[in-house]
Amino acid sequence: MPVTTIERFILDQQRTYPQATGVFTNLLYDIALAAKIIARETTHAGLVDILGKVGQMNVQGEEQMKLDVFANQVMVRANSYTGRLAVMASEEMEDIVCVPEESQGPYVLVFDPLDGSSNIDVNVSIGTIFGIYRRVTQEGPGEMVDCLQPGRNLLAAGYIIYGSSTMMVYSTGNGVHGFTLEPSLGEFLLSHPSIHVPDPPKYYSANQSYERYWSEGVVRFTRWLQGIDGEEPCPTLSGRYIGSLVADFHRNLLKGGIFYYPADQRSNSGKMRLLYEAAPLTFLAEQAGGLGSDGRQSILDIVPSSLHQRTPLFIGNRNLVEKARHFLEKYDG
Repeated sequence: MPVTTIERFILDQQRTYPQATGVFTNLLYDIALAAKIIARETTHAGLVDILGKVGQMNVQGEEQMKLDVFANQVMVRANSYTGRLAVMASEEMEDIVCVPEESQGPYVLVFDPLDGSSNIDVNVSIGTIFGIYRRVTQEGPGEMVDCLQPGRNLLAAGYIIYGSSTMMVYSTGNGVHGFTLEPSLGEFLLSHPSIHVPDPPKYYSANQSYERYWSEGVVRFTRWLQGIDGEEPCPTLSGRYIGSLVADFHRNLLKGGIFYYPADQRSNSGKMRLLYEAAPLTFLAEQAGGLGSDGRQSILDIVPSSLHQRTPLFIGNRNLVEKARHFLEKYDG
């Protein structure tokens, strides 16, 4: 198998679009470069003064980790002066991130700079999630409306997982492809071309410590996954839950399965961020033959009303997500 760098792969894909200017191609490579910088710091997190909390609360009400802040700064600085973006939005920042007027471009970048950061101290895989849109406004500085677009409008989405190896997985609407960082070369190399969610699936991923707050439909669905519910066919999957969305999604993408974080009856809302987590990963899931839903409709059809809107999320193998909908409709109305 020939060695293919991410730069070569992106350029080869660009050639299939005669009208392409190279701006979108370079934006993807900017994100790959930022990922290398973040990966360098996550690798050394146990050796330098990166671990631990900054002592500030982010907009989600969570105490920020030092590595959270660093990853956010890297993503913002790597993309602010390239002339490719109109505006950015980050899970770590309350408002949109304005791009200098002299550096305005046609695209919008939304991202979670460091998903799963509560696991940093115990060396569990964490990641960066991103989505790319075309701006809605015609000129001038990017605005809120440019960011509040449904997932159906995504031009590309992906994630970088920092674990035993660093991988960048992304799609521009032509399948899902994975690249592994070769540390000695400092290059992402194509390692997982044309990823498709395997069937039959192997795993289900859910935080069952909150089962007492789940609806009857979600509980019944979980029993079905375990082979306990009598409704046929019962898949009898193994439970695997890491607590880092990127890591759980990545495993199920490669091995087959479903991740779900349903609505909590205490607040009747979900936990996953629609703009930064649910929509980009659902875009990937659909490109890989899977599905993402809030239990009622496709995540990609939800129009965000605010930057930090939350949603329930069921994501993975298409038949499992559709079965979750069935149980919610049957028992929850």
